[in-house]
Amino acid sequence: MNEDNHPVRAAGNFFGRRHGKPLRQHQSDLFAHLLPRLRLDLDVPAPQDLTQLFEAPVDNVRMEIGFGGGEHLFYESGRYPQTGFIGVEPFINGMAKMLAAIDQEARPNLRLYDEDATAVLDWLPDASLSGIDLFYPDPWHKRRHWKRRFVSDANLDRFARVLKPGAKFRFASDIEHYVNWTLQHCRRHAEFEWQAEGPSDWNEPYEGWPGTRYEAKAFREGRKAAYLTFIRR
Repeated sequence: MNEDNHPVRAAGNFFGRRHGKPLRQHQSDLFAHLLPRLRLDLDVPAPQDLTQLFEAPVDNVRMEIGFGGGEHLFYESGRYPQTGFIGVEPFINGMAKMLAAIDQEARPNLRLYDEDATAVLDWLPDASLSGIDLFYPDPWHKRRHWKRRFVSDANLDRFARVLKPGAKFRFASDIEHYVNWTLQHCRRHAEFEWQAEGPSDWNEPYEGWPGTRYEAKAFREGRKAAYLTFIRR
């Protein structure tokens, strides 16, 4: 999710749902038939072993919050077939792009959720994830909206609970103020340590990074990105 795809803030939620362009018939069909098969059911307790959620045998599970058009998540799920991925994206047109990609090339190691990411975090068992990715989230530029930013003390507590010791929380943004905000919040949190020894550790993309359409737009408009990595102590 990014600043062009503003979510609707529901009571108590960070993410709502929003339509962009009208869905084509095939996209609507994917929502009706493919998404229900891949969508997490939060009405039943999460398995203590999250690998049971996936059609393919996997040995660990990662989560991407606000995957936008799904470029990174789809790429990573193909790159690491032995890893299970949970992708959350409430913006309907972003989910439509992901479903279309999966329709063309199946991803048995991928599960999806199309509403509030905090609901998934609260549903997950303790120390069950090997990583959390949050790339180009909505920066909520206006000061009165900063409380809506996904990086918050409450959500970092959620991350700390569900991440295994040694697991990574990765954050990328082209908004300098949000980068500094995230650094400040994570560095004062007792359970996270910033993994950086020099400028290359935050100026250079992650290994194997495929880029995203939003990132390409930011670069065209002259903005630079920062790529932060925090370790769960």
